Amino acid sequence: MTESTSDTTSTATAGTSTAEVWEPHAPTAAGGLRPLYAEGLDLRVSGTGTAQGVADGVVEVTAEGAGEVRIEWRVPCVDATALWTPEPRGTGWLPAAWSAPRRTSLANGAPIAALVGTGDVALCAFAAGRPDVLAGAGVVEETGEFRFWAQATDRLTVRIDTSRRHFGRALADLAAWWGEGRTADIPEAARRPAYSTWYSMHQDITPKGVETQAALGKELGLDVIIVDDGWMTADRTRGYAHCGDWEPVSLPDTAAHVQRVHDLGVRYMLWYALPFIGKDSAAYRQIGHHVLADAAHMGAIVADPRQPEVRAFLTDRLARAVEEWGMDGLKVDFVDWFARVDAPPAGPGADCESVDEGVERLLAEIRRRITAADPEAMIEHRQPYVSPGLWPYATMIRATDCPLSPQENRQRTIDVRLAAGPVPVHADMLMWHRGEPAEQVACHLINVLFSVPQVSVDLATQTEAQREAIAFWLGVFREHTATLQLGELLPARPDLGYPMVTARGTGTVAVARYAALPVDASGDDWRTLLVANADADPDVRLTGGRGQAAVTVQDARGRIVRQGEVELDRADTIAVPRGGLLTLRRA
Repeated sequence: MTESTSDTTSTATAGTSTAEVWEPHAPTAAGGLRPLYAEGLDLRVSGTGTAQGVADGVVEVTAEGAGEVRIEWRVPCVDATALWTPEPRGTGWLPAAWSAPRRTSLANGAPIAALVGTGDVALCAFAAGRPDVLAGAGVVEETGEFRFWAQATDRLTVRIDTSRRHFGRALADLAAWWGEGRTADIPEAARRPAYSTWYSMHQDITPKGVETQAALGKELGLDVIIVDDGWMTADRTRGYAHCGDWEPVSLPDTAAHVQRVHDLGVRYMLWYALPFIGKDSAAYRQIGHHVLADAAHMGAIVADPRQPEVRAFLTDRLARAVEEWGMDGLKVDFVDWFARVDAPPAGPGADCESVDEGVERLLAEIRRRITAADPEAMIEHRQPYVSPGLWPYATMIRATDCPLSPQENRQRTIDVRLAAGPVPVHADMLMWHRGEPAEQVACHLINVLFSVPQVSVDLATQTEAQREAIAFWLGVFREHTATLQLGELLPARPDLGYPMVTARGTGTVAVARYAALPVDASGDDWRTLLVANADADPDVRLTGGRGQAAVTVQDARGRIVRQGEVELDRADTIAVPRGGLLTLRRA
């Protein structure tokens, strides 16, 4: 381990990289940059900088100074295939160095990225130790290098990983660094398959409708129901003008209704658009003058969380669901709307200047109130508010909306998984046309195999074949939770949208195959190898395996189509129907 220090007072260059980079979207680093030694990096900092090795190929760099400080580094862009980020549509290409930087905050994004190379290695991955960072990354046209930089106020620490491990392992270690000192208090129910009313009902919420879907879902393996927009209004035209009062207009006698759902053995969560105070609500007349932003096209304002009055009002409204009605948790939506680069100065009565601080106080008080009423209470957050600073206030993070888009759901859930640390990741709600064949229903589920599935179709109208596919694959999720959700996640080819994903657990390896790619069966560490086939090509080719294994092939509905024994070193291909599952077991 080595440590170096520099005190920056003027602009300088280092190593072979002398080209200035055009930055039309980013501020110039105050005070200029000076070189700072770190093995394998062309590293520069503003302010006072230190660099210290913390593991093989991993360096921790800190810059301190008055005002904005920047840490910048470059690596040769050799054999590079993609820049990975946890943002929707953020992965799969190499941006130019002059591209607009990302601004992350407590309420939006996470300061983490990876340059991925051939063989899925991390050519360079990094994470910042604070949530509020301006960061850029891209190809320097003049030199063929890849340049990273991160900037924040007064003090900034980043970890930079050039170990060339699988990028999933590098990102997992960076997320673990974020989680040092934090305890994961995740209820078991947060990892159970759920039913959501959004795509299936939209705002047409009734007690009978909710209870019907909860009962049908429980039969199939859905242990939680999440009631979305519509419960607090009789209006069915969407929009958010009725948010803020949070009265159960469409769910009368709410506590009794919740108890009926509980009697089915189903947990119940309720949706809230946390920042919005609708202009048609009574709440608008009470706190609508505390405006962080005007969301006129939404029919609402974004309330200012720096105001204690706002936080107390919102906390009381949300906590009521658990404290009075017996709900098991909250779906807390639109937190990213608090992330404003144009936030006005805090008004009279505010008790903090920072919007992020106000958001954190609000979320902390909501979590405190509902867990005081129910220690197992759950809270769902949603991409893009995936910052590790929010981990203490969430028990699940859902991929952002991508209706009827299995590949997009796959990519978003994997991207969030790689940076979510201990917090369970949920898929966007699965929906499909009523004529969808059972094989494609299974493929929808296989595409989110490494997350917690949420289903949002009218279960009463599903065919028997569709129901069998749902029940079979939800059973796979439930039986193999330890591997699928908690195992080591090793996705392949982010530049191609992850055509194959592997999770390695204790004695079990699970592979999802989304393209006609060979499956690695090597190693002596597995006793069970699962291969889920979401590709139209049924011929699954196994490579690297040895010894004998028992083989079971099931179709999309769970029906066994082959059983027997195979010699892995002689096996060429095994036919697995689309939407089906291959299970290999060794003694």
